[in-house]
Amino acid sequence: MSEHKATIKWARNGADFGYKNYSRDHIWRFDSGVETPASAAPAYLGNPQRVDPEAAFVAALSSCHMLTFLALASNKGFVVDSYQDNAVGRLEKNANGKLALTHIELRPRIICSGDKQPTQADLEWLHDKAHRECFIANSVTTEVKVIPVE
Repeated sequence: MSEHKATIKWARNGADFGYKNYSRDHIWRFDSGVETPASAAPAYLGNPQRVDPEAAFVAALSSCHMLTFLALASNKGFVVDSYQDNAVGRLEKNANGKLALTHIELRPRIICSGDKQPTQADLEWLHDKAHRECFIANSVTTEVKVIPVE
């Protein structure tokens, strides 16, 4: 097993703390030393020049699916040249009336080369298995759909 840590840092820096006035800007710092400027989504008074938690959640799920897909494809002898996903998450009210990312659509476009090309059935199997094995997908209740783009 492994641990994954992040430090989230925010400071008021003397600014007014009225709801519409305080900065939503903060920093995500990871053990690797990487820092990511983050904020709330613009709809919630955040900075559009920074990553918001909802977009990061969609990106984390898409990234995990891709990494799992690549491992599975490699183990099956397929050569993946590129993988691009234009993933979309929908923030809406869930069954309890609370805002949540209730649906995420992964829209991967995959290009393979080599003598062994995946069939449509192979790609469906790879995506299904990748979804079932993805650590992030196994950690959430959000509905995830994979809609491969050709």
